[in-house]
Parts: sequence; C-alpha cells; structure tokens
Amino acid sequence: MSTSTLMSMRSARLSIRPLLQTRGKATAPFRLPDPRNEPNPLYKRGSEERAKLEQALSKLRTQLPVQSNIYYDGKAQSSTQTWDQPLPAEHGSIFTNYPLATKEQTSEAIEAALQAKQAWQDTPFVDRAAIFLKAAELVTGKYRHELIAATMLGQGKNIWQGEIDAAAELADFFRLNCNFVAEILEKQPTRGSDGMWSRLDYRPLEGFVYAISPFNFTAIGGNLISGPALLGNVVLWKPSPSNVYASSIIYKILLEAGLPPNVIQFVTGDPQVINAVVFSHREFAGLNFIGSSDVFRSLYGQIGEGVANKRYREFPRIVAETSGKNFHLLHPSADVPSAVNHTIRGAFEYQGQKCSATSRVYVPESRAEEFLSALKAGVNNITIGNPDGDLEAFMGPVIHRASFEKIKSVIDKTNKDPSAKLLVGGTYDDSVGFYVNPTVYQVDSPDHALFNEEIFGPVLAVHVYPDSEWSATLKKVDQGGGGFALTGAVFASDRVAIREAEDALRYSAGNFYINCKTTAALIGQQSFGGARASGTNDKAGSADSLRRFTSPRLIKEEFFPQDGFLYPSNHQ
Repeated sequence: MSTSTLMSMRSARLSIRPLLQTRGKATAPFRLPDPRNEPNPLYKRGSEERAKLEQALSKLRTQLPVQSNIYYDGKAQSSTQTWDQPLPAEHGSIFTNYPLATKEQTSEAIEAALQAKQAWQDTPFVDRAAIFLKAAELVTGKYRHELIAATMLGQGKNIWQGEIDAAAELADFFRLNCNFVAEILEKQPTRGSDGMWSRLDYRPLEGFVYAISPFNFTAIGGNLISGPALLGNVVLWKPSPSNVYASSIIYKILLEAGLPPNVIQFVTGDPQVINAVVFSHREFAGLNFIGSSDVFRSLYGQIGEGVANKRYREFPRIVAETSGKNFHLLHPSADVPSAVNHTIRGAFEYQGQKCSATSRVYVPESRAEEFLSALKAGVNNITIGNPDGDLEAFMGPVIHRASFEKIKSVIDKTNKDPSAKLLVGGTYDDSVGFYVNPTVYQVDSPDHALFNEEIFGPVLAVHVYPDSEWSATLKKVDQGGGGFALTGAVFASDRVAIREAEDALRYSAGNFYINCKTTAALIGQQSFGGARASGTNDKAGSADSLRRFTSPRLIKEEFFPQDGFLYPSNHQ
C-alpha cells in the first residue's frame, strides 16, 4: 500500500474522530456497576467506625445550633423569618435554625429550576448517573459519619438506625436508582414488521417535580429527588421541618458530586406557603411525597382543584407513600420466641416512628401466655437514652412536642379504658426530652381504637383470639387497621396456614412478610409501598415508582415511500 494511500486513510480517520467522540459521549452503550446494597459496619465498642462516629457527634455538639439554609440559583438564600428546631432529646437546646421561604423565594426557585431544565434533560443519562454514583461514594465515605451524627441528634436515632438510614439506605437509593432508570431506558419495542422500526424516547415531564420528604428517614429525601432527576426532571425539594439539617447535607453532597445547582432546589419553610405557590404554577408536573395520609389527602385535593380548573400544562403525576396500621398475625404453629423478637423490633425500633412500624398484633389463645410473657420481659429490657449520650440505648426520644403530646393523649386515655389492659409501659417524661416508654396493651376487641388509629409512636396493641377462629381473624385483620394497607406479617410454620393468610390478606398490605417483622424492606430486594389509605403503591426502591416521572414518546420510522393509498381490499 502506498504512502499516499496510508496518509489519506489516516486523514479520513482523523476527520471523523470528533464526530465519533461526540456521539460516543451521548449514545455509546455502557454498563452500570452491578447493583449492590451498602454493607453496614457494626459499631462495636472499640471499633474504628465507632470512634469516628463519636468524633463526628462531639464535633456537631460543639457547633450547635447549626445553621441550615434555603438553596437555589446556585447559592444559599436568607429570609427575614426563621425557625428553630429543638433537639428531640433535649428540647431546651436548639439543634438547627433555618429560614422560612417566602412566596417570592419559592417562585424564584421554581423559575430558576425551569431555566435549568433544558440543559439538564439534554445531559446524557451516563453523565447524570455518574453524578449520583459519585454522591453515593461521598455518602459512604467522606460524609458517612457526619450524616449519621446529624440524623442521630436531629431525629433522635440510635447508632444502628442512623447507619441503616443516613448512610446505607441513602447510598442504596443513589446507586440503585441509576440501575432502575437504566432498566426503564432499556425497555424498547422488540416486535416489528419489515421496512420499519420503533423505539421509545423516555422524556422527562414537562415542568417541575415537587418532592416532599418526611422527618423519619434521611434517606427518603435522597430517593424522592434522585429518581426524578436521573430521568431528566428538575425538582423543588421541601424537606420536613424536623429533618432540615441532615437533608441540607445531602443537597451539598450532590453539588460536590457535580449536580448543576438549579436542577434540585432546596426550599425550607411553612408548607402552606410553599404549597400555595407550587400548586398554582402552570408548570407543576408531579408530586413525589412521603408523609401522613391526612396531609396527602389535602395535597391531592389541591392538585385535583388545579386539574379541574385546567391550571396545569399536563395532568400531574402523583406518587405517595403514607400512613400505616401494620399487623403481626400469629398462627398456633408460629415460632413464638422469634415472633416476639420480631415484634419488639418492629414496634419499638426508632420509637415506633416508621411508617412500617408494627402497631397491632393478633395472638392465638393457645400461645398467648408464652407470647405475652416473653413480650413483657423483652420490652422491660429495652434501654432508652439520649442518642449521643447513651450510645447503647435501643430507643431514644420521639421527634417533637406535637408528637409527644399526641402519644401522651393516647396513653392517658387508654390507661383509663376498662377494655384495655396495660401490660408494660404506659408512662412518659418530657422534663428534658420527648421520651415515651415502650407501651403494650392487651385489648378485648380487635375493633378497638388502638387497632385502627395511627399513633406513630412506641405503643403496641395485642388481641388474643380463639384458635378456632383463625379464618374469622383473617377477615378481622383485613377489615381492621383503619383502612390502611401498608405492611403486615404472618408467623407460622404450617404451610397451609401461610397460604390461607397470604390469600385472605392479599389486599391488606402492600408489603407482606412471612416470619419476618413489618419493618424489613431493603432497597433493591423488597420494593416498598401500600394501597388503600396508605398511598399510591408505586413501590419505592424499584423502577415502578420512577416510571411515573417519565413521559414516553413512541417513535415509528418507515424506511421506504408509500406508493399508494388504497388497501388490497379496496381493489376490484
């Protein structure tokens, strides 16, 4: 081959290389790392991870009260009005002070997000995913102990509850949401005809997504914002007033990971003020919510009014996971010691403040004495303490004054109820922090208020049923629970009984567990969500909930011209 020919070929390769590189950045196939769950250090006394966490707790203590901010337009924003969040364990001390966004600031945040929308949705998924994968590494590395410390002090969690939430679950959401979005994008038409092909273009929603996160899980805020953002949406994020500081750390981690500033806006303040601006905006396109059923009903109504008045560009997508009245049902064949341990964890870890917490238990008469005796002994051994002052404590304080007063009212009323027998607890103390002792009642009827009203605290109700009424009890479990259907569990070794329960309770829980507590979902392994009064059941921790934040466009292309308009049946 001549030298001139070689030079010509080399020149041709050079001339097309920029095009190939440009297209490669946007369209070349790639493979995400295999999904995995973040392993949990054990934080035993004397361990390195425990020492680092203790240092982070001590450092945070010296900084109290920490300042939180509104973030939009690439920088922190101040406000003339602010709010103090007290330490749940020491309500005389302020944990954080944060600004209350005005209507004008909320509007500015929305407009700044909308201005960033086109550039973000044009950013290739590979680049969006890289940001959240890096954020996961920052969560589990550089910021792990800072996040856990903020969650322990600000939300009253012990070490283990802080670790599985603010470190492991948050990282799991960031990593696995990338895989879930890839799963969505990979779903393409597989059938076709000669001379044509079809494909799906997964577009972000037209407008912005509004994410409202709760106090009880730092990780949930990361999930509510990351899924829609990975799909190319811009997001206005309003964290719970009782989880502002830890949430602000997540926001700053995302910026450090490379997220453009206006893709996600961090707005704190009065929910009524922020909601009024959001739900009156034409570009409101979706709600991603976790909180109480009553709050969700109110939000749903406001959105419905906007739809009825033709306020929005498109019908808003609504995803919500809300309240629960979650059950443990024991069959006579149950392993009682195991069921007791699962029940104590399910009812009292994090003071019963998980939406999936166990709050009603049905026990067969033949196993009642064994179960109740072991339950009382176990609950009496639960330790309670300040999250950073007593690192071995199993329980801490409830989140705030309103929660304490609600639980106190339920306990005071039930202590006087002749149809309810106090087995253990029934006391509380708010002299220093918002502490409620783990409380168990045995009630005569499965229709008792304790079996139907969400308390969101460390109060458990037990009903003993005759062994002969197993089938009738299945109906009671299904019909009870205040109309909620979030989580539930059956404990049995008899496979026939397990099958009967699984079938009879098919609509009683969105997450149904066999020989396992109701608080057992792990991201990527057990997707989470309930129906009835417990939400839209779109299943967080899976691709299902993320699909709600994309608007697919089907594209069909024919390769050859149409040479006539008549069909064969039109010819004589």
